[in-house]
Amino acid sequence: MKSLAELKAIKEKMKGQVDMRAENEGNIRVVVGMATCGIAAGARPVLQKMAALVNEKNLTGVTVTQTGCIGLCRYEPIVEVHEPGKEKVTYINMDENKAAEVVEKHLAGGNPITEYTINESDLVK
Repeated sequence: MKSLAELKAIKEKMKGQVDMRAENEGNIRVVVGMATCGIAAGARPVLQKMAALVNEKNLTGVTVTQTGCIGLCRYEPIVEVHEPGKEKVTYINMDENKAAEVVEKHLAGGNPITEYTINESDLVK
């Protein structure tokens, strides 16, 4: 990035891909932890990949958004999937490949990928 105009162009491009506010409460809301620890662990490419694939697959009713600290730094990048009427699913140690798999299997197919989620035994370590 070499200029303010270039930065503004990137911002406008991403506006269409990432909705910073989940306006439709009936939607599936995908939240990517983007605090300093998440960004350092690689959350930005995860966020970008998920947003791009949700748009590419035209998954209506799915909103990709970001948040600050989720509080589990050692498991970053973290992605939470909030579906109305269901328990929240928390994916940990995400990367772009896992993000693509979550979009395909969970968001498009309705099947959470349990091997990527956090469980009680992870929290005790």
